[in-house]
Amino acid sequence: MKSVSILGCGWLGKELGIELIKKGYTVKGSTTSVAKLNELKAVHIYPFLVNISEDTEITEFLDTDVLLIAITSKNIDDFKRLISKIEKSNVTNVIFISSTSVYPSLNKEMAEKDETVDSPLVEIENLFRNNENFQTTILRFAGLFGGNRQPGNWFVDRKIPHPKGYVNMIHREDCIAIIQQIIAQNVFGEVFNACANHHPTREDFYINARKSLGKPTPEFDDSKSLEYKIISSEKLQKALNYQFIHSDLLSI
Repeated sequence: MKSVSILGCGWLGKELGIELIKKGYTVKGSTTSVAKLNELKAVHIYPFLVNISEDTEITEFLDTDVLLIAITSKNIDDFKRLISKIEKSNVTNVIFISSTSVYPSLNKEMAEKDETVDSPLVEIENLFRNNENFQTTILRFAGLFGGNRQPGNWFVDRKIPHPKGYVNMIHREDCIAIIQQIIAQNVFGEVFNACANHHPTREDFYINARKSLGKPTPEFDDSKSLEYKIISSEKLQKALNYQFIHSDLLSI
């Protein structure tokens, strides 16, 4: 039986842990909130209090087959300290949750081989990719929705820019299914984009998202020059033989 430690049991990590347990995995999960420890325990995730900005002992948390990192921190020094602890552990495989925000908006399709912006997130990705003590798969998720993250609730008090641009989105159920396949198929040492193949315009997407919640049509701002990117997930789909669960973003 494989064990998985999830650093960051929030909107994605907790639900992922629940699904992994159903598949027979042993799951350890971290939170920075004492109040949430019992929430994790209640769903049979072994709870740990971990904050990478603090130099605390996490040896037991890192006693695992696969470490999944799903936290929002972009502090490079904190990640360097975390990596030094991973190096001393028995972790051999890491999944680092990143974002398609690493790609510039060049009004074209972007794949893993394409250039990225100069950002802390890219630097943190490279710390993991270049480390020879363990293998890391970088998973670049597009815009996340599902559960209580409803796009119809976004941009409530401002106009939505670039209405003629295209959306790059992925549902939480697909995020979880993709991570499960990476672990089950032992696909490490890769960089993958993870984004639904459907790219409606921002205008169509947000009008539909508001309508699905019974909310009024949003206002748009098309005063600025059009900037967009279309994220390709072709590499991931081929490598994992994966088909998206939520492939129609206008049926949410």
